[in-house]
Amino acid sequence: MAATIRSFSSLYGATLLMVLAAGLLTTYLGLKLASMDVAKVWIGAMMSAYYLGLVLGSKIGHRLIARVGHIRAFVASAGVVTASALGHALVEQLEIWLVLRLIVGMCMMCQYMVLESWLNEQADSKNRGTIFASYMIVSYLGLVLGQGAMSLNPELTIKPLLLVAICFALCIVPLALTRRIHPQPLKPAPLQIKVFWQKVPQSLTTIAMAGVIVGSFYGLAPAFAASQGMNTEQVAAYMATTVMAGLLAQWPMGKLSDRVRRSRLIRTNSVILGILVLAMALLPLSGWLQLGFTFVFGVFAFTLYPLGAALANQNIEQHERVALSATILLTFGLGASIGPLLASAFMQLGGSNMLYAFMAAVAALLFVRLQQVNYQQKQQEKIAPKDYMMAAGDLVGSPLAAALDPRVDQTTVDAQMRSARYPQSDDVPAPADEQAQFELDLSLQEPGVVKVPDPQSTPDKPVD
Repeated sequence: MAATIRSFSSLYGATLLMVLAAGLLTTYLGLKLASMDVAKVWIGAMMSAYYLGLVLGSKIGHRLIARVGHIRAFVASAGVVTASALGHALVEQLEIWLVLRLIVGMCMMCQYMVLESWLNEQADSKNRGTIFASYMIVSYLGLVLGQGAMSLNPELTIKPLLLVAICFALCIVPLALTRRIHPQPLKPAPLQIKVFWQKVPQSLTTIAMAGVIVGSFYGLAPAFAASQGMNTEQVAAYMATTVMAGLLAQWPMGKLSDRVRRSRLIRTNSVILGILVLAMALLPLSGWLQLGFTFVFGVFAFTLYPLGAALANQNIEQHERVALSATILLTFGLGASIGPLLASAFMQLGGSNMLYAFMAAVAALLFVRLQQVNYQQKQQEKIAPKDYMMAAGDLVGSPLAAALDPRVDQTTVDAQMRSARYPQSDDVPAPADEQAQFELDLSLQEPGVVKVPDPQSTPDKPVD
């Protein structure tokens, strides 16, 4: 295992630096906008622009990687992100910041595609789980370190932006010096959104709502924490605690989903999450109690996406997985783009606590929708045609049924068929010779149907 991780150390190092910079930049902008006392809608719009950039960047990234290769595409994207991060220090016009966030999202999606496609191609069935589990751990660790870096620079000066730029610049180095063979150019996966929404509606609904909740938290939780009277170090600790909870919950929640039905587990998750965030919106929390609540929030909020993705992959065929992955990423990105805008509008109208009230409404909506889809699927299963149906009609009581039973002797079957065709009764006497048998055959035929024996056929000779 250690050797496998070391062989991908260059990719993991680039991931750690890149995610650290992204987490630090997101928290810095949230706190900076809150200190500027701008409308909450602007804070939500900044985060929505980032996730919208992720959605748009999926298409641009495919074309860029196919055109110049993985390493060059990563280097170019890192350069643009570095310049965009420093651009926040040059101007304070919100419209320019909105465009910069969009550009950062597009370029970071290209970087994510380079790293994940590289890992996916060079991993095999024996170590794929270990490699991607390590990748997720490094990603969450980068987010936590990003919040810690914010606490080391409590003043909202240019220093955090310089650190962001340094990390984005340094993430180029591991890939530029790697000795691993870079993967083949990407082939765009076809989007089949309507097909998958019909096939796995519970999964995609869960992923969309998870995007709304997670996007709202990342974009607006720093502003919420600042409005509660927390200083920069406390805000960083608040964010780091939540992200760490999401990291620690991945493995146990995954093991639990292997034992409990995932659809039921997702519904239970949504109920607990809804009650929890409603309490966070209504109760006057502070100090360690508030950190405890946000830790539990991270456990249930950050496991919705992997549970939905696992449920989706469980119900589709192997050849559909690539197209499903593209649909999942698009669905999550759209949810994360819409969530901060709606949550910021709620906060603008009802105060900062409305962030968690909005999440409670989303969790309730998710539960109701999942219940509805689950009920519809059960009704369809009841009326669906069965693979096996009980036989009915004349065949059940016919002697021909005995001919289909391998346990019955053939001689017995012939005797039953003959007795059924020529019953010994007063109306139809048994034939005495061949001529009588022919006349009896004619009398038993349906009106208008005449069966004439073949003149060239010879009657069977009796067997001694």
